[in-house]
Amino acid sequence: MTQTNSHMQGKVCLVTGATSGIGEVTARALAQMGATVIVVGRDAQRGAATLERIKKAAPTAQVEFMLADLSSQAQVRQLAQEFKLKYSRLDVLVNNAGAWLTRHQESVDRIEMTFALNHLGYFLLTNLLLETLKTSAPARIINVSSYGHEAGRMNFDDLQFQHRYNGMQAYRQSKLANILFTYELARQLTGTGVTVNVLNPGLVATNFGLNNFGLNNRWLKSLLRRVYALAAISPEQGAQTAIYLAVSPEVKSVTGKYFMKEKGAQSSPASYDIAAASRLWQLSQALTKINKEN
Repeated sequence: MTQTNSHMQGKVCLVTGATSGIGEVTARALAQMGATVIVVGRDAQRGAATLERIKKAAPTAQVEFMLADLSSQAQVRQLAQEFKLKYSRLDVLVNNAGAWLTRHQESVDRIEMTFALNHLGYFLLTNLLLETLKTSAPARIINVSSYGHEAGRMNFDDLQFQHRYNGMQAYRQSKLANILFTYELARQLTGTGVTVNVLNPGLVATNFGLNNFGLNNRWLKSLLRRVYALAAISPEQGAQTAIYLAVSPEVKSVTGKYFMKEKGAQSSPASYDIAAASRLWQLSQALTKINKEN
């Protein structure tokens, strides 16, 4: 992906989960192309270090850090408010923050953590910034999912795995939710000039799964390091599809699609279930207490 892209000059981009991995690579690339980039993360020290690395790679970059734990709805709302007080436009929103937990944990809102962060974080932040995106149209929303969605199913009878927790199934469900959310949002945004697409970055060698909200996952860390060493691609490779969807003129009018390796692809059959997408949307509205007036 080229690092000079004149049509990104003057654009404002917000990237979550951007203090490491594909989020950081995406933020850095957008900054190098001339966009103003807001890096979102839940650790101020890591945020400062990320800005330092980006500015070292692009000394003239317009980049800043905003602090938020996206598993907390209060912090998501605070982030959206902070952003809107400072910026009147948003051209690209990249929802990337996520986690995979091996043991049950609840967010501050008493919601199962994987669902709270991986899905509701996307859902709430996007809805809170939707009017800004619409007034900035043409604008783009990019959601990061994964291969895991292919084995996922929406467990509407026990959405938060309260009866029997399975970390892998919770993760897979959240990644399927990312795609259902994308397709439903695309239907709702028809005619607004705002596009929304979802991507699978591939198996990327990052810290994902190695630092899960303070939980002791030594066996998981060991396993992931072995898998990454054998099969994973670099964060630079993994970020290419997100960067492509954020800047490429080829997809400026494409919406409601799933991408892999910078190309459109088919997501799992379950992800095209319109009734499930509608039900998930309604449940997400209830869990975040958001409505059209928000």
